[in-house]
Amino acid sequence: MSAPKKLFIKTYGCQMNVYDSERMAEALGGEGYVETKSPDDADMILLNTCHIREKAAEKVYSELGRFKGLKADKPDLKIGVAGCVAQAEGEEIMRRQPLVDLVVGPQSYHRLPEMEAKARTGEKVLDTDFPEEDKFEKLKNRPKAKRGPTAFLTVQEGCDKFCAFCVVPYTRGAEVSRPADRILREARDLVERGVREITLLGQNVNAYHGAGPNGDMTLAQLIWELDKVDGLERIRFTTSHPNDMQDDLIEAHGTCAKLMPYLHLPVQAGSDKILKRMNRAHTAESYIRLIERIRAARPDILISGDFIVGFPEETEEDFQATMDLVEEVKYGTAYSFKYSTRPGTPAAERAQVDPAAADDRLQRLQALLTQQQREVQDSMVGREVGVLFEKAGRLPGQMVGKSDYLHAVHVAECDRNIGDLARVRIVSSGPNSLAGELIG
Repeated sequence: MSAPKKLFIKTYGCQMNVYDSERMAEALGGEGYVETKSPDDADMILLNTCHIREKAAEKVYSELGRFKGLKADKPDLKIGVAGCVAQAEGEEIMRRQPLVDLVVGPQSYHRLPEMEAKARTGEKVLDTDFPEEDKFEKLKNRPKAKRGPTAFLTVQEGCDKFCAFCVVPYTRGAEVSRPADRILREARDLVERGVREITLLGQNVNAYHGAGPNGDMTLAQLIWELDKVDGLERIRFTTSHPNDMQDDLIEAHGTCAKLMPYLHLPVQAGSDKILKRMNRAHTAESYIRLIERIRAARPDILISGDFIVGFPEETEEDFQATMDLVEEVKYGTAYSFKYSTRPGTPAAERAQVDPAAADDRLQRLQALLTQQQREVQDSMVGREVGVLFEKAGRLPGQMVGKSDYLHAVHVAECDRNIGDLARVRIVSSGPNSLAGELIG
């Protein structure tokens, strides 16, 4: 028997890319590949890229440049670029970096086995189509390994919102939702392989409208179906848009025990002028009223958000409106970024904010968000929470897991195993995690 070929995947960006990388590994696993943690001994290297961050494409080219020596030493090494930069750059990647053998977009990675076979013959292979076939169905019979206690599950892809700063509609395409029966089948398969918590993924996940037995289902209806899956203990979802937060989904947060009290609901800015320029189609006031309704349904819910500062035409007054919104909402965690242009998006053509002013605003916003995060973590001390243990800690006898609220929790003198769900009393709060003790 010949030795297995080795596959190295480097994943950039969002949780959906993590999910996609797992599917790519499964697709190539059927062709005799096993994953390796080092590019040095790989027979194939895949970079699964993200186009959201600043200078994303340049960072990919820089990473590819590091592989020139490897390629020279191992002429049979195949190098591929996948994901959203692949979709956006296409043939330009191969032109700028001739060492690249294949380029595949996020909607075509189920074709990787065929692409890899062509690349082995010396052919340069490009596939950035938006195929009609269901890529998830194409992969369903691939080899599947035992899993850890948590997993991502893509239920929806693409976005129809066309925010002025975002490339997702161009790289991932229009909103498409997977049929509910296929999601439920994949969820049951994950549970059989050891998963106890599933995070439902979508670029705009709460716009989910997949086919069900009696017509299209909402995300809340899908969650209630997942609630019936034996062995599945926890359900989460990300990322949501405020305009698609329907009444039944708000209600589910208060009534579905498996749906965790954590919600990532990006607002991006607190100025109505800037929100309009962003094409967000909601106001600061409508967002705040929505948060009030969600907290009325689930008072202990932890709210997470996204913010962009220094968006074109943002004034100090506009920025202060964002600070005011943050003060009112009080976030348990948040992600904040300085605006950077994305070629082809409407905002890229507008007058840009002075970089020094944007840097200053970002620092001020992050200081406030960090303060709020710490206050929320400190408020957990003395409370009892559920913790799903995911790995051993650095200290002897220590285990680490995630709380209901997605906080990392370290438990000393813990006799539980990976995958166990236990009640824990929080005894202290650190900068980015909590410490607890088992109850009973």
